[in-house]
Amino acid sequence: MLNGRRVLISGASRGIGRGIATKFAREGAFVGINYVTSNDEAQEVLDEVNELSDGLLLKGDVGKQKDAKKIVNDFVDEYGGIDVLVNNAGIYIRKDLEESSIEDYDRTMDVNVRGAFLLSKFALPHLKKSDRGRIINLSSQLAFKGSTHGTAYVASKASLIGFTRALALELAPEGITVNSIAPGTIDTDIIAGYTEEQRKERAESIPIKRIGTPEDIANAALFLASDMGSYVVGEVIGVNGGSALH
Repeated sequence: MLNGRRVLISGASRGIGRGIATKFAREGAFVGINYVTSNDEAQEVLDEVNELSDGLLLKGDVGKQKDAKKIVNDFVDEYGGIDVLVNNAGIYIRKDLEESSIEDYDRTMDVNVRGAFLLSKFALPHLKKSDRGRIINLSSQLAFKGSTHGTAYVASKASLIGFTRALALELAPEGITVNSIAPGTIDTDIIAGYTEEQRKERAESIPIKRIGTPEDIANAALFLASDMGSYVVGEVIGVNGGSALH
């Protein structure tokens, strides 16, 4: 489905990013695996990807202009261009406004929003040369529902939705689609600290009665990245088991 397509994924060493990387490799994509500090985990993802297709490790902080530019340039040097950019890198500092420091807010916005802006900007000249250009931004259901312990995170994910819609209008005439995925509760590091009882309670609160998996998100990303999603522009796809319905 993605044979030979060149896909750059930020924050791909674990969780949703890892799920997307392995799913896309299984579909024949060449995958750039961006990460910051998780060297061993990133190597594990690369090994998985290389068993299926071809991958490249790209270490760097997407919130820093110099790093973001190098990530894109190194990927293009290896594969000759970019067909799909997945802006997945994100951090979630579980603090309410009173607890949060200014540094917490700045760091959250740097990674979650500025990172997507920088990678999209530097990837754009290469996406324009592709006849199948795609940008996929990972938001969150909390952008709509809010949260009592993540004001900076919620603000960043809502910003990504605005960014998605504005960029979609800008790039659609160029043949580049821009869309967002808003995951619900997914089995990643964000809920790693839950007890078994908390996990059961959370699953019970979801209409479909289970916590989502990274593969659930990867399936939606695959749709948007493939030819099947070529007429989907500026949308936010909720993948949440129905939890956004109430």
